[in-house]
Amino acid sequence: MKTNTTKIDNILLQLPTWLTTVVAEQSDTLPTPEARMHFVIQLARLNIEHKTGGPFAAAIFNMETQALISAGVNLVIPSNCSMAHAEMIAISLAQKQLNHYDLGAPDLPRFELVSSSEPCAMCFGALPWSGIRHLSCGADDMDARAIGFDEGPRHPDWVKALNERGISVDTGICKTEAKEILQTYAKKGIIYNARQG
Repeated sequence: MKTNTTKIDNILLQLPTWLTTVVAEQSDTLPTPEARMHFVIQLARLNIEHKTGGPFAAAIFNMETQALISAGVNLVIPSNCSMAHAEMIAISLAQKQLNHYDLGAPDLPRFELVSSSEPCAMCFGALPWSGIRHLSCGADDMDARAIGFDEGPRHPDWVKALNERGISVDTGICKTEAKEILQTYAKKGIIYNARQG
């Protein structure tokens, strides 16, 4: 069997234009967990409305100043990249912006990752390596599974596992609104990677 191969020298994940505009315009600090989650939920909603990806969004904030560092949305379908989850995009952008692979480095402030949904198995695994010190989640794992997403096998006591690595966790922040975003997407979006393995 003959196959065609293409040489790929780099990987480019294109952020939606609307996302870069929203992030550039976000100059106010968001002092409460709810305000930060509302911002992230709005990004997930815009991602659906603009048809630029799945129903997930995430952002990284400086825990001391509550200033926005980076934001990401799910880009799996438009990028043809199964790793382009919102959390992975937000972490990658923060690391590039801060010019450091470890967001937990001693010379950096502590950072919070705010995600519209609890992390899937991949994003859960990325948290300790990223250096994030706090995770805030909206919708839960079962909300994503309920509309057909395969969240993968995650540590049964994932919150405790993160706590033991120095990462604090808050769940259920604005859960109703975050869950509604998933349900809205389920009516008109593609549920990708739903085959359970």
